[in-house]
Amino acid sequence: MLFDRAAEAAQLERLRLDPLNLAGSARRRESVITASIIRASFRPKTVVIGAGVMGLGIAWRLAQAGCPVTVYDRAEAGRGASWAAAGMLAAAVETEPGEEALLALTLESQRMWLGFVRELEGASGISVGYRDEGTIVVALSRDDAEQLRFTYDFQKSLGLELEWLSGAEARRREPHLRPGIPAAVSSPRDHQVDNRQLARALAKAAQRAGAVLRECHPVREVELAGGCVCGVVTDRGRDPADVVVLAAGAWSREIAGIPPAHLPPVRPIKGQMLALQMDPTEPLLRHVIWLARGYLVPRLDGRLVVGATVEERGFDDTLTAGGLLALIEGAWRAVPAIEELPIAETWVGFRPGSRDDAPMLGPSGIDGLVIATGHHRNGILLAPLTAETISAYLLTGRLPESVRPFMPERFSSGRLHSGPKAGRTAAAGVQ
Repeated sequence: MLFDRAAEAAQLERLRLDPLNLAGSARRRESVITASIIRASFRPKTVVIGAGVMGLGIAWRLAQAGCPVTVYDRAEAGRGASWAAAGMLAAAVETEPGEEALLALTLESQRMWLGFVRELEGASGISVGYRDEGTIVVALSRDDAEQLRFTYDFQKSLGLELEWLSGAEARRREPHLRPGIPAAVSSPRDHQVDNRQLARALAKAAQRAGAVLRECHPVREVELAGGCVCGVVTDRGRDPADVVVLAAGAWSREIAGIPPAHLPPVRPIKGQMLALQMDPTEPLLRHVIWLARGYLVPRLDGRLVVGATVEERGFDDTLTAGGLLALIEGAWRAVPAIEELPIAETWVGFRPGSRDDAPMLGPSGIDGLVIATGHHRNGILLAPLTAETISAYLLTGRLPESVRPFMPERFSSGRLHSGPKAGRTAAAGVQ
């Protein structure tokens, strides 16, 4: 497999001299493997299972590189977790103790977002509603304030750019916040994107680049021959492939043909959500507001997304009075003026959660089967990094160091994992 090794070496040397800055203040850099250094002569025929932002992003990058790609989905493109999400790009405020390795990954992807937006909007002709006003985390009680101070101190110790605000300072930035709130934290680098527009843009860009999109066309089985992937089976027959990317989110374990030991340990995590309708010319909020139990995300069209419950109930898609009451009450306690807003929409989504609530990215242990799922609450945030690293892996056989802690093999018991098919892709394993 031939590619520009000199360019790759130069890129890796630049990265070595410019290590990850957890404060997000380092100059912008390219990610570890970029399109400029992918020079492989072989372009694997790829089937992507799942047309959410992960599958569509990977398909777009592969199609740009000249690979024949077909994306299958059980429903319409982007109508799973990608549709249900809130679109927050919250690498800083969502970081909890024990997630330091994940923080490195989310910050890397967060830095990619502005360039990703510009390229995607140019390729698709669709605005993805990227907003950079930032996020404000609000404490509504003294107990909330004590917890917020603990979280703030922890996140600041990681070098994250955060600012402690008094209640009065927070209300100067967002006047409709409830009077008397004790404290808040501002996170200027935690932005948002309209996730539904993002999915539409990725579908359009992928198709314009040459990818084939098969909506409402579920994959029934991944076909193996001699322990290697050789294609997929749908209701309309067999589709041969060199590589299959499993990016079906919470439904990833429902694809037949994959030995149980190699299925990703992913489960659905139910989330109930709703949207209120503000006047887009005089919105109640401009920042994303993060609460102890929920969040409010204002859209440019005046919608105010309120979310979300976190429930271990399988694929139960029931909207409940208790779930919606908790969301509305929490939002009202923070912004009382919402009581006059009409309800625009209610819905249920299923986040794909892994055993450690971190993504699974890379080889599955079966030649030709690659995993990209388990993103849980960071799916939209990690979309650019997932698209770039998984597509580059299929072409070069390499994963960047930042992704290696999130390979599916961390859930195996001493099982060795091979990479894409030896002799047919760039390498036989992760290098």
